[in-house]
Amino acid sequence: MKPLTIFTPTFNRASLLPRLYESLKAQTNQDFVWMIINDGSSDHTEEVVQGFIDEKVLEIQYIKQENQGMHGAHNTAYENCKTVLNTCVDDDDKMPENAVEVILEKWNSLGEKQKKYSGIIALDAHFDGQLIGTAFSTESTTLEDFYLNGGSGDKKLIYRTEIMNKYPKYPIFEGEKYVGLGYKYLWADQDYELATLNEVVCWVDYQPEGSSNNMWRQYYKNPKGFAFIRKQGMLLSKSRKKRLLDIIHYVSHSFKSRNGRFIAESPRKFLTIAMIPLGFVLYLYTIYQNKKQGGLYHR
Repeated sequence: MKPLTIFTPTFNRASLLPRLYESLKAQTNQDFVWMIINDGSSDHTEEVVQGFIDEKVLEIQYIKQENQGMHGAHNTAYENCKTVLNTCVDDDDKMPENAVEVILEKWNSLGEKQKKYSGIIALDAHFDGQLIGTAFSTESTTLEDFYLNGGSGDKKLIYRTEIMNKYPKYPIFEGEKYVGLGYKYLWADQDYELATLNEVVCWVDYQPEGSSNNMWRQYYKNPKGFAFIRKQGMLLSKSRKKRLLDIIHYVSHSFKSRNGRFIAESPRKFLTIAMIPLGFVLYLYTIYQNKKQGGLYHR
């Protein structure tokens, strides 16, 4: 069995998939499976993927499902992944030719220490080669500790499949398409560290319509999903500052979802009550930013 699954959730981005495909074909180590999760696309994604399969160059696992959002596609990936390791590479990204090689070399070099880690954390860069955020200064870290200790920027996470399946699935909320992926990562941080790899294994191309560039719209459209992840942060985060921010956001999202039971459902009720004024201000600001961003988006 191959040791690594690279999974790609995709939604109406058939035009971008060939770029990623070419980068995977060029890998110096082909010991991986490419899993493509078609998350309810209405374009010609299926025909494009069939073309890849017909070439018989890569081992491709294709799964089509109704649209559930990125987190729903991650649930599907973990359910169907049979390899020891997995990593998500988005449909608008690509991988350097040696990416799989350096990932597997790092993993194999850990030997008996593999059981200590939930996986590997590696570097992302822009297409022009500029590193996103900071590199690593320690041999291992939790994801939260990396950011709490001054680290920055998106990073590529390569997790052990059994660890991701150890924790509950991302919840699906009717009418919403977004739950923060950090939910599972925060749970994994409670029990394991990640081995650090100071190598770029993914080149990232942020799309104008993507989640990273439209977070205020995501807040507005998916309040139940965001309230859920904020509750997890209240319970699991080491940082008092982060917990307070999570409470403020939780109050804001609860106003947006019209959840009259948000105090009763909060794991930190006293602080939730105390943060209601700030949460209400954030709720109003979210409405303002959504209108502003919506105007820019449709211009």
